[in-house]
Amino acid sequence: MRTLFSNATVLTLDPEFGDLMDGQVLVEDDRILAVGHDLDAEGAEVIDCQGGILIPGLVNAHMHTWQTALRGVAANWTLLEYFGHVHRGLATLFTPDDIHIATRLGALNQLNCGATTLGDWCHNNPTPAHTDAAVKGLQESGIRAVFFHGSPKPDPKPGQPHFSEIPHPRGEVERLLAGPLGDPEGHVTLGLAILGPHYSTLEVSLHDFELAKEFGLVASMHQGGGEAVSPGGWDVIEEHGLLGPDINIVHGQSLDDGQLARFCAQGVTFSIAPENEMTQGHGFPITGHVRRHGGVVSLGVDLESVISGDMFSVARMALGMQRSLDNDASRREQGTIPATSTIRTREALEWITLDGARALGLEDRIGSLTPGKQADLVLLDSSLLNMQPVSDPVSSVVMQASLANVDSVMVAGEFHKRHGRLLANVADGLRELEASGHRIYAELQTRQQHEETAQ
Repeated sequence: MRTLFSNATVLTLDPEFGDLMDGQVLVEDDRILAVGHDLDAEGAEVIDCQGGILIPGLVNAHMHTWQTALRGVAANWTLLEYFGHVHRGLATLFTPDDIHIATRLGALNQLNCGATTLGDWCHNNPTPAHTDAAVKGLQESGIRAVFFHGSPKPDPKPGQPHFSEIPHPRGEVERLLAGPLGDPEGHVTLGLAILGPHYSTLEVSLHDFELAKEFGLVASMHQGGGEAVSPGGWDVIEEHGLLGPDINIVHGQSLDDGQLARFCAQGVTFSIAPENEMTQGHGFPITGHVRRHGGVVSLGVDLESVISGDMFSVARMALGMQRSLDNDASRREQGTIPATSTIRTREALEWITLDGARALGLEDRIGSLTPGKQADLVLLDSSLLNMQPVSDPVSSVVMQASLANVDSVMVAGEFHKRHGRLLANVADGLRELEASGHRIYAELQTRQQHEETAQ
């Protein structure tokens, strides 16, 4: 099956092909066959893009998709409140069905917003049934995803160890690779959402790093937010030679400049969630520090229980915040603002395409409109009032585009959105999502009232 996208401004994000005015992209089956002009498209279905902008599918490198039914509940909570109310409260009330519906609807929303790839960081999976429900939700949505298998963070019951003392379960990794996530070329593949030295004992951290290395999986971990469980743990990780491009650090606050320089030099990637980090109190995003050391900056929504799931907004937030920090530093050090912007909009677009793909270990498959890569792409309707006139297509995408402009979304050659409408039927799912979220929140309030009465 062939599909020809014609009459488009094509932003390939590939330096060999660059930006094409009135360009074409030819898709055959699940791959991009050719990019250019006057392509031989015999037998192809022709999609007239009517002057719209064609871009690679966006990559949301870090999101806890299981929280979709909790949208808005944590909008006024700091990180410490979030730990208490969510991990030690709301999360403990999720059934596998709750995980399934939240993950499926959350992934569908990402497709609707133009994100074709998701780093789904699932750390509310107390049973294999919860894990399987999350994987099923991703697979049913049709999104491309790395399912980062994590571990829950409740308060331990009497006689139970703290979560920081529990190694990542080898048996679950083996089970998933032998079962639903066994195809390394599949739409949904496996990564490990490990605790890392900030949130686990050193013994557990070493075990988890080595486990990921053994199975050849990307290991992602949070860094920052309170005191480290294993102070100096990163030094030991380095000494054991466990750093590399397969290590992904989320947030990254509290790493010093020397560590960042060494980590970037060894290919460690960073997934930054600028809006949520500033909202909940992680600290300023470390975007500029990673850039200065030549590291990979990817971006993520992080928590839809706090903010919107729109990656265009995340990119604007990251760009604006870092420009602000750079401008302020220049004023303090030089007495004036910089002569020009310190970061171009093209780089911000790369953060949510190419660099997102690198962070997830998928750069050979997605992230640019390059012949041979998977046909993951998004057509933006740039004729709408919010984007006209288009003077610089890259800047228009980064600074003006929104969900309203996402006309069509394709993953591996298959449309999931056309003419501004998601092709999946979500009516029943929305009712289930609403019921799930309201029930969970009500159960937490009932539990808290009982606890107060008992005191």
